[in-house]
Amino acid sequence: MTFGRLVAVATLGMAFTTVSVSAQTIAIAGRDGSFAEALKAGVAAYTAANPGVTATQLELPYAGLLEKLIISMREEAGAYDVIMLDDTWAMEFMSKGWLTDLDQLGGGVDTDFVSGTLGVARYPFPDGTLYAVPFVGNVAMFAYRSDLMERPATWTDVLVSAKGVSEANPDVSGVVFRGIKANPIVTGFLPILWAHGANVVDAEGNAAFNTPDAVEALKLFLELKKYAPTGVETYNSSEVRDALMQGTTAMSIELWPSWAPSLDDPALSRVPGMIEVVAPPGQTVGSSPMLGSWLLAVPADAPNPELGRAFIDFITSAEMQKQLALEIGQPPTRTSVYTDGDVVAKYRWYPNQLQALENATPRPRIVQWSRVETILGDYLQLALIGEMTPELAIEEAHAEIERALRR
Repeated sequence: MTFGRLVAVATLGMAFTTVSVSAQTIAIAGRDGSFAEALKAGVAAYTAANPGVTATQLELPYAGLLEKLIISMREEAGAYDVIMLDDTWAMEFMSKGWLTDLDQLGGGVDTDFVSGTLGVARYPFPDGTLYAVPFVGNVAMFAYRSDLMERPATWTDVLVSAKGVSEANPDVSGVVFRGIKANPIVTGFLPILWAHGANVVDAEGNAAFNTPDAVEALKLFLELKKYAPTGVETYNSSEVRDALMQGTTAMSIELWPSWAPSLDDPALSRVPGMIEVVAPPGQTVGSSPMLGSWLLAVPADAPNPELGRAFIDFITSAEMQKQLALEIGQPPTRTSVYTDGDVVAKYRWYPNQLQALENATPRPRIVQWSRVETILGDYLQLALIGEMTPELAIEEAHAEIERALRR
Protein backbone atom coordinates (compact mmCIF):
# COMPACT_ATOMS: atom_id res chain seq x y z
CA MET A 1 0.00 0.00 0.00
CA THR A 2 1.40 3.39 -0.98
CA PHE A 3 1.55 6.39 1.34
CA GLY A 4 -1.21 8.05 -0.74
CA ARG A 5 -3.36 4.97 -0.33
CA LEU A 6 -2.72 5.06 3.44
CA VAL A 7 -4.03 8.62 3.58
CA ALA A 8 -7.04 7.73 1.47
CA VAL A 9 -7.92 4.75 3.64
CA ALA A 10 -7.51 6.78 6.80
CA THR A 11 -9.58 9.63 5.34
CA LEU A 12 -12.46 7.36 4.39
CA GLY A 13 -12.30 4.95 7.30
CA MET A 14 -11.88 7.48 10.09
CA ALA A 15 -14.08 10.34 9.02
CA PHE A 16 -15.97 9.96 12.30
CA THR A 17 -13.08 11.73 14.05
CA THR A 18 -13.46 14.87 11.92
CA VAL A 19 -13.86 17.98 14.05
CA SER A 20 -15.64 21.16 13.13
CA VAL A 21 -12.91 23.76 12.74
CA SER A 22 -12.04 26.65 10.50
CA ALA A 23 -8.46 27.46 9.54
CA GLN A 24 -6.82 26.15 12.69
CA THR A 25 -3.21 25.04 13.05
CA ILE A 26 -2.08 22.17 15.24
CA ALA A 27 1.54 22.20 16.43
CA ILE A 28 3.13 18.80 17.17
CA ALA A 29 6.55 18.14 18.74
CA GLY A 30 7.98 14.64 18.36
CA ARG A 31 10.94 12.41 17.71
CA ASP A 32 12.91 12.03 14.50
CA GLY A 33 13.51 8.84 12.50
CA SER A 34 10.76 6.25 12.13
CA PHE A 35 8.72 7.98 14.83
CA ALA A 36 8.67 11.10 12.67
CA GLU A 37 7.53 9.02 9.69
CA ALA A 38 4.61 7.70 11.71
CA LEU A 39 3.63 11.14 12.93
CA LYS A 40 3.93 12.53 9.41
CA ALA A 41 1.62 9.82 8.07
CA GLY A 42 -0.86 10.56 10.85
CA VAL A 43 -0.71 14.28 10.20
CA ALA A 44 -1.31 13.78 6.47
CA ALA A 45 -4.31 11.52 7.11
CA TYR A 46 -5.73 13.81 9.78
CA THR A 47 -5.49 17.00 7.75
CA ALA A 48 -6.99 15.21 4.74
CA ALA A 49 -9.96 14.21 6.92
CA ASN A 50 -10.13 17.73 8.42
CA PRO A 51 -9.62 20.24 5.58
CA GLY A 52 -9.84 23.22 7.95
CA VAL A 53 -6.74 22.12 9.86
CA THR A 54 -3.11 22.63 8.98
CA ALA A 55 -0.23 21.16 10.98
CA THR A 56 3.37 21.93 11.89
CA GLN A 57 5.60 19.07 13.00
CA LEU A 58 8.87 19.43 14.91
CA GLU A 59 11.27 16.46 14.55
CA LEU A 60 14.10 16.20 17.09
CA PRO A 61 16.49 13.53 18.41
CA TYR A 62 15.90 12.10 21.88
CA ALA A 63 17.91 14.55 24.00
CA GLY A 64 17.00 17.54 21.87
CA LEU A 65 13.29 16.84 22.15
CA LEU A 66 13.43 16.49 25.92
CA GLU A 67 15.38 19.75 26.30
CA LYS A 68 13.02 21.62 23.98
CA LEU A 69 9.93 20.38 25.78
CA ILE A 70 11.21 21.15 29.27
CA ILE A 71 12.09 24.72 28.29
CA SER A 72 8.69 25.20 26.68
CA MET A 73 6.82 23.79 29.69
CA ARG A 74 8.81 25.83 32.23
CA GLU A 75 8.30 29.06 30.30
CA GLU A 76 4.63 28.27 29.59
CA ALA A 77 5.31 29.21 26.01
CA GLY A 78 2.13 27.69 24.60
CA ALA A 79 4.15 26.38 21.66
CA TYR A 80 2.57 22.94 21.11
CA ASP A 81 -0.82 21.28 21.00
CA VAL A 82 0.56 17.72 21.03
CA ILE A 83 3.87 16.45 22.39
CA MET A 84 5.54 13.05 22.21
CA LEU A 85 7.02 11.70 25.44
CA ASP A 86 9.22 8.79 26.41
CA ASP A 87 7.39 7.06 29.25
CA THR A 88 10.34 7.78 31.57
CA TRP A 89 9.89 11.54 31.03
CA ALA A 90 6.19 11.37 31.74
CA MET A 91 6.52 11.25 35.53
CA GLU A 92 8.20 14.66 35.63
CA PHE A 93 5.77 16.23 33.17
CA MET A 94 2.72 14.81 34.96
CA SER A 95 3.86 15.56 38.51
CA LYS A 96 4.69 19.17 37.66
CA GLY A 97 1.29 19.91 36.13
CA TRP A 98 2.66 20.37 32.63
CA LEU A 99 0.06 18.14 30.93
CA THR A 100 -3.69 18.41 30.39
CA ASP A 101 -6.03 16.00 32.18
CA LEU A 102 -7.31 13.93 29.25
CA ASP A 103 -10.05 12.34 31.35
CA GLN A 104 -11.69 15.75 31.53
CA LEU A 105 -10.71 16.87 28.04
CA GLY A 106 -11.85 13.83 26.10
CA GLY A 107 -13.44 11.17 28.26
CA GLY A 108 -10.70 8.60 28.79
CA VAL A 109 -9.68 5.78 26.44
CA ASP A 110 -11.20 2.47 25.39
CA THR A 111 -10.16 -0.97 26.63
CA ASP A 112 -8.41 -2.02 23.41
CA PHE A 113 -5.14 -0.47 24.59
CA VAL A 114 -2.72 -2.93 26.21
CA SER A 115 -3.11 -2.25 29.93
CA GLY A 116 0.60 -1.86 30.69
CA THR A 117 0.96 0.91 28.14
CA LEU A 118 -1.90 2.79 29.80
CA GLY A 119 -0.35 2.48 33.26
CA VAL A 120 2.61 4.69 32.35
CA ALA A 121 0.20 7.21 30.78
CA ARG A 122 -1.42 7.84 34.19
CA TYR A 123 -0.34 9.70 37.32
CA PRO A 124 -0.12 8.50 39.98
CA PHE A 125 1.06 5.26 38.36
CA PRO A 126 -0.73 3.05 37.36
CA ASP A 127 -4.38 3.99 38.04
CA GLY A 128 -4.40 7.76 38.38
CA THR A 129 -5.48 10.54 36.06
CA LEU A 130 -4.98 9.96 32.33
CA TYR A 131 -2.45 12.50 31.06
CA ALA A 132 -1.39 10.80 27.82
CA VAL A 133 -2.35 8.12 25.30
CA PRO A 134 0.05 5.29 24.31
CA PHE A 135 1.33 5.80 20.77
CA VAL A 136 4.27 3.38 20.35
CA GLY A 137 4.13 -0.07 21.95
CA ASN A 138 7.85 -0.55 22.36
CA VAL A 139 8.94 -3.56 24.39
CA ALA A 140 12.35 -5.23 24.63
CA MET A 141 12.28 -8.67 23.00
CA PHE A 142 14.83 -11.49 22.77
CA ALA A 143 16.10 -12.92 19.46
CA TYR A 144 17.69 -16.30 18.72
CA ARG A 145 18.66 -18.41 15.70
CA SER A 146 16.28 -21.37 15.55
CA ASP A 147 18.62 -23.23 13.16
CA LEU A 148 21.41 -23.18 15.76
CA MET A 149 19.69 -23.66 19.10
CA GLU A 150 16.50 -24.23 21.06
CA ARG A 151 14.65 -21.39 22.73
CA PRO A 152 16.25 -20.74 26.15
CA ALA A 153 13.85 -20.76 29.09
CA THR A 154 16.20 -19.03 31.54
CA TRP A 155 19.14 -16.66 31.42
CA THR A 156 21.31 -19.55 32.59
CA ASP A 157 20.16 -21.40 29.45
CA VAL A 158 21.23 -18.37 27.41
CA LEU A 159 24.72 -18.59 28.87
CA VAL A 160 24.93 -22.35 28.21
CA SER A 161 23.68 -21.94 24.64
CA ALA A 162 26.05 -19.04 23.97
CA LYS A 163 29.00 -21.19 25.02
CA GLY A 164 27.83 -24.15 22.94
CA VAL A 165 27.19 -22.15 19.77
CA SER A 166 30.51 -20.29 20.04
CA GLU A 167 32.43 -23.54 20.40
CA ALA A 168 30.59 -25.28 17.55
CA ASN A 169 30.57 -22.33 15.11
CA PRO A 170 33.83 -20.34 15.00
CA ASP A 171 32.30 -17.67 12.73
CA VAL A 172 29.23 -17.09 14.90
CA SER A 173 29.25 -15.37 18.29
CA GLY A 174 27.05 -16.95 20.92
CA VAL A 175 25.38 -13.68 21.89
CA VAL A 176 25.42 -9.97 21.17
CA PHE A 177 24.22 -6.93 23.12
CA ARG A 178 24.65 -3.19 23.38
CA GLY A 179 27.63 -2.61 25.65
CA ILE A 180 28.03 1.14 25.27
CA LYS A 181 27.43 3.02 28.52
CA ALA A 182 24.32 4.98 29.53
CA ASN A 183 20.90 3.94 28.21
CA PRO A 184 22.03 1.10 25.87
CA ILE A 185 23.81 -1.10 28.42
CA VAL A 186 21.15 -0.41 31.06
CA THR A 187 18.35 -1.37 28.69
CA GLY A 188 19.95 -4.72 27.94
CA PHE A 189 20.71 -5.46 31.58
CA LEU A 190 17.37 -4.61 33.22
CA PRO A 191 15.41 -7.68 31.99
CA ILE A 192 18.22 -9.87 33.38
CA LEU A 193 18.18 -7.99 36.69
CA TRP A 194 14.39 -8.17 37.03
CA ALA A 195 14.32 -11.86 36.10
CA HIS A 196 16.66 -12.47 39.05
CA GLY A 197 14.10 -10.83 41.34
CA ALA A 198 16.22 -7.70 41.84
CA ASN A 199 15.51 -4.00 41.27
CA VAL A 200 17.33 -0.70 40.98
CA VAL A 201 14.67 1.19 42.95
CA ASP A 202 11.94 -0.27 45.16
CA ALA A 203 8.21 0.49 45.04
CA GLU A 204 8.66 3.37 47.53
CA GLY A 205 11.31 5.04 45.37
CA ASN A 206 14.32 4.04 47.48
CA ALA A 207 17.60 2.65 46.15
CA ALA A 208 17.43 -1.16 46.18
CA PHE A 209 20.32 -2.19 43.95
CA ASN A 210 22.87 -3.53 46.45
CA THR A 211 21.52 -7.09 46.90
CA PRO A 212 22.87 -10.62 46.32
CA ASP A 213 20.33 -11.13 43.52
CA ALA A 214 21.64 -8.06 41.70
CA VAL A 215 25.20 -9.35 42.05
CA GLU A 216 24.18 -12.69 40.55
CA ALA A 217 22.47 -10.94 37.65
CA LEU A 218 25.55 -8.85 36.90
CA LYS A 219 27.85 -11.85 37.13
CA LEU A 220 25.74 -13.66 34.53
CA PHE A 221 25.74 -10.59 32.29
CA LEU A 222 29.52 -10.39 32.48
CA GLU A 223 29.83 -14.11 31.67
CA LEU A 224 27.88 -13.51 28.47
CA LYS A 225 30.65 -11.18 27.29
CA LYS A 226 32.93 -14.21 26.88
CA TYR A 227 30.76 -15.36 23.97
CA ALA A 228 30.06 -11.95 22.45
CA PRO A 229 31.98 -10.30 19.59
CA THR A 230 35.26 -8.59 20.36
CA GLY A 231 34.62 -4.95 21.21
CA VAL A 232 31.03 -5.52 22.35
CA GLU A 233 31.55 -2.88 25.04
CA THR A 234 31.32 -0.28 22.24
CA TYR A 235 28.33 -1.85 20.48
CA ASN A 236 25.13 0.13 19.97
CA SER A 237 21.93 -0.68 18.08
CA SER A 238 23.43 -0.62 14.56
CA GLU A 239 26.09 -3.21 15.47
CA VAL A 240 23.50 -5.48 17.10
CA ARG A 241 21.15 -5.26 14.10
CA ASP A 242 24.02 -5.95 11.72
CA ALA A 243 25.11 -9.03 13.66
CA LEU A 244 21.58 -10.43 13.53
CA MET A 245 20.99 -9.62 9.85
CA GLN A 246 24.41 -10.88 8.77
CA GLY A 247 23.96 -14.15 10.66
CA THR A 248 27.10 -13.64 12.74
CA THR A 249 25.41 -14.14 16.12
CA ALA A 250 23.12 -16.75 17.60
CA MET A 251 21.29 -14.51 20.07
CA SER A 252 20.62 -10.92 20.99
CA ILE A 253 19.58 -10.30 24.58
CA GLU A 254 17.66 -7.25 23.38
CA LEU A 255 15.66 -6.60 20.21
CA TRP A 256 13.36 -3.62 19.81
CA PRO A 257 10.42 -3.75 17.39
CA SER A 258 11.92 -1.08 15.13
CA TRP A 259 14.88 -3.41 14.49
CA ALA A 260 12.69 -6.35 13.50
CA PRO A 261 10.71 -5.64 10.28
CA SER A 262 13.57 -6.58 7.94
CA LEU A 263 14.56 -9.83 9.64
CA ASP A 264 12.69 -11.95 7.08
CA ASP A 265 13.61 -9.86 4.04
CA PRO A 266 16.06 -11.89 1.93
CA ALA A 267 17.26 -8.71 0.26
CA LEU A 268 18.52 -7.43 3.61
CA SER A 269 19.04 -10.49 5.81
CA ARG A 270 21.35 -13.44 5.28
CA VAL A 271 19.23 -15.57 7.62
CA PRO A 272 15.59 -14.85 6.67
CA GLY A 273 13.09 -16.94 8.59
CA MET A 274 15.75 -18.26 10.97
CA ILE A 275 15.52 -15.60 13.71
CA GLU A 276 12.82 -16.07 16.31
CA VAL A 277 11.63 -13.04 18.27
CA VAL A 278 10.22 -13.90 21.70
CA ALA A 279 9.84 -12.51 25.20
CA PRO A 280 13.09 -12.50 27.21
CA PRO A 281 13.87 -15.56 29.34
CA GLY A 282 13.09 -15.74 33.05
CA GLN A 283 15.29 -16.84 35.93
CA THR A 284 14.22 -16.95 39.58
CA VAL A 285 11.06 -15.13 38.48
CA GLY A 286 9.34 -15.14 35.11
CA SER A 287 10.12 -13.23 31.95
CA SER A 288 10.45 -9.49 32.61
CA PRO A 289 10.49 -7.58 29.32
CA MET A 290 11.25 -3.87 29.54
CA LEU A 291 8.51 -1.49 28.50
CA GLY A 292 9.70 1.38 26.30
CA SER A 293 6.41 3.03 25.41
CA TRP A 294 6.12 6.44 23.76
CA LEU A 295 3.12 8.59 24.62
CA LEU A 296 1.20 11.49 23.11
CA ALA A 297 -0.02 14.25 25.41
CA VAL A 298 -1.58 17.70 25.32
CA PRO A 299 0.44 20.34 27.20
CA ALA A 300 -1.36 22.28 29.91
CA ASP A 301 -0.61 25.48 27.97
CA ALA A 302 -1.69 24.14 24.56
CA PRO A 303 -3.34 26.84 22.39
CA ASN A 304 -5.82 24.30 20.97
CA PRO A 305 -6.28 21.50 23.54
CA GLU A 306 -9.48 20.07 22.03
CA LEU A 307 -7.83 19.89 18.63
CA GLY A 308 -4.80 18.24 20.19
CA ARG A 309 -6.97 15.58 21.83
CA ALA A 310 -8.85 14.98 18.56
CA PHE A 311 -5.56 14.41 16.72
CA ILE A 312 -4.33 12.00 19.41
CA ASP A 313 -7.57 10.00 19.21
CA PHE A 314 -7.23 9.85 15.43
CA ILE A 315 -3.62 8.70 15.22
CA THR A 316 -4.00 6.15 18.04
CA SER A 317 -7.21 4.63 16.64
CA ALA A 318 -7.11 0.96 15.68
CA GLU A 319 -7.44 1.79 11.98
CA MET A 320 -4.52 4.20 11.97
CA GLN A 321 -2.33 2.00 14.16
CA LYS A 322 -2.84 -0.88 11.75
CA GLN A 323 -1.73 1.26 8.82
CA LEU A 324 1.30 2.59 10.68
CA ALA A 325 2.32 -0.97 11.57
CA LEU A 326 1.96 -2.22 8.00
CA GLU A 327 3.50 0.78 6.27
CA ILE A 328 6.19 1.92 8.70
CA GLY A 329 6.62 -0.96 11.14
CA GLN A 330 5.59 1.04 14.19
CA PRO A 331 4.65 -1.27 17.07
CA PRO A 332 1.01 -0.74 18.08
CA THR A 333 -0.41 -0.18 21.53
CA ARG A 334 -3.78 -1.80 20.76
CA THR A 335 -4.47 -5.52 21.28
CA SER A 336 -6.70 -5.72 18.21
CA VAL A 337 -3.87 -4.63 15.91
CA TYR A 338 -1.48 -7.26 17.28
CA THR A 339 -4.05 -9.96 16.50
CA ASP A 340 -5.12 -8.58 13.11
CA GLY A 341 -4.61 -11.18 10.35
CA ASP A 342 -3.01 -8.77 7.88
CA VAL A 343 -0.53 -7.52 10.48
CA VAL A 344 0.40 -10.99 11.77
CA ALA A 345 0.90 -12.18 8.20
CA LYS A 346 3.58 -9.51 7.78
CA TYR A 347 5.11 -9.76 11.25
CA ARG A 348 4.92 -13.38 12.42
CA TRP A 349 6.33 -12.52 15.85
CA TYR A 350 3.50 -10.10 16.75
CA PRO A 351 1.65 -12.63 18.97
CA ASN A 352 4.89 -13.03 20.96
CA GLN A 353 5.33 -9.27 21.01
CA LEU A 354 1.82 -8.81 22.40
CA GLN A 355 2.53 -11.38 25.11
CA ALA A 356 5.71 -9.52 26.06
CA LEU A 357 3.91 -6.18 26.07
CA GLU A 358 1.17 -7.55 28.33
CA ASN A 359 3.83 -8.65 30.84
CA ALA A 360 6.26 -5.77 30.40
CA THR A 361 7.91 -4.01 33.33
CA PRO A 362 8.22 -0.21 33.17
CA ARG A 363 11.33 1.51 34.36
CA PRO A 364 10.98 2.95 37.90
CA ARG A 365 8.30 5.64 38.11
CA ILE A 366 10.57 8.29 39.58
CA VAL A 367 11.34 11.77 38.28
CA GLN A 368 15.10 11.16 38.78
CA TRP A 369 15.26 8.16 36.43
CA SER A 370 17.43 9.94 33.85
CA ARG A 371 20.15 10.56 36.45
CA VAL A 372 19.78 7.07 37.95
CA GLU A 373 20.11 5.50 34.50
CA THR A 374 23.30 7.44 33.82
CA ILE A 375 24.84 6.25 37.10
CA LEU A 376 23.81 2.67 36.46
CA GLY A 377 25.16 2.75 32.91
CA ASP A 378 28.53 4.08 34.02
CA TYR A 379 29.07 1.37 36.62
CA LEU A 380 27.76 -1.45 34.44
CA GLN A 381 30.31 -0.57 31.80
CA LEU A 382 33.12 -0.30 34.34
CA ALA A 383 32.29 -3.87 35.32
CA LEU A 384 31.99 -4.93 31.67
CA ILE A 385 35.49 -3.69 30.79
CA GLY A 386 36.97 -5.24 33.93
CA GLU A 387 37.68 -2.03 35.82
CA MET A 388 35.48 -3.10 38.76
CA THR A 389 34.29 -6.34 40.27
CA PRO A 390 30.51 -6.96 40.08
CA GLU A 391 30.24 -6.53 43.84
CA LEU A 392 32.07 -3.19 43.88
CA ALA A 393 30.24 -1.85 40.84
CA ILE A 394 26.87 -2.58 42.44
CA GLU A 395 27.89 -1.22 45.84
CA GLU A 396 29.16 2.08 44.45
CA ALA A 397 26.27 2.46 41.97
CA HIS A 398 23.81 1.91 44.83
CA ALA A 399 25.48 4.62 46.92
CA GLU A 400 25.37 7.14 44.06
CA ILE A 401 21.77 6.25 43.27
CA GLU A 402 20.84 6.88 46.91
CA ARG A 403 22.36 10.36 46.69
CA ALA A 404 20.60 11.08 43.38
CA LEU A 405 17.22 10.10 44.84
CA ARG A 406 17.64 12.53 47.75
CA ARG A 407 18.03 15.54 45.44
